[in-house]
Amino acid sequence: MSVRLCIPWPDKRLRSVAEPVQAITDEIRAIWADMIDTMEAMPGVGLAAPQIGVMLRLAVVDASESRGQVVRMANPEILHASVKLRDHDEASPNLPGVWARIERPRAVTVRFLNADGALEERDFVSLWATSVQHQIDHLNGRMYFDHLSKLKRDMLIRRAKKAG
Repeated sequence: MSVRLCIPWPDKRLRSVAEPVQAITDEIRAIWADMIDTMEAMPGVGLAAPQIGVMLRLAVVDASESRGQVVRMANPEILHASVKLRDHDEASPNLPGVWARIERPRAVTVRFLNADGALEERDFVSLWATSVQHQIDHLNGRMYFDHLSKLKRDMLIRRAKKAG
C-alpha cells in the first residue's frame, strides 16, 4: 500500500480518543496495510491509527525479531495486566528525536477484533506487551511521556523542540 506521514506533536488529534470500528471492511484492511508500511518504514514495533491522523481504534504491532508477524487489532482493550512491571525505552514518530524509559506491566491480556472480524483474546509479554499498551494509549489520546512526571515530560518536550 503506502507509507503515511505521522502527524507532528502537538496536533490535537494525538490528544483525542479514537472512534470504535464497527466492522472489518476493505477500507479498514487498507488502513491497516498503510499502517504496516508506515511502521516498517520508521522502523518501529507498533503504530496506532491516530498517529497517521486516522481517528479510528486501529493498531498494528510486530515485536518479533524476524518481522512479518504483525497483529492487526481493532478496538483493543486490556482485560488483564500483570502486577510485575518492565521498563523499556519508548519513543514516537510524532515527537521524533527523543525517548524515555517507561515502566509498564510486563504482560497483558487484550481483547480485539482481528483481521477476520472475529473477537480474539491474546496474551502479550515483554516488548509485545509494551507496544500493545503504547498503541492503546494512543487510541485513548495519551502519549508515552504522559507516564512521566511533569518535570521530566516538560524536559523531554523541550529536548524534542531543540532536536527538531
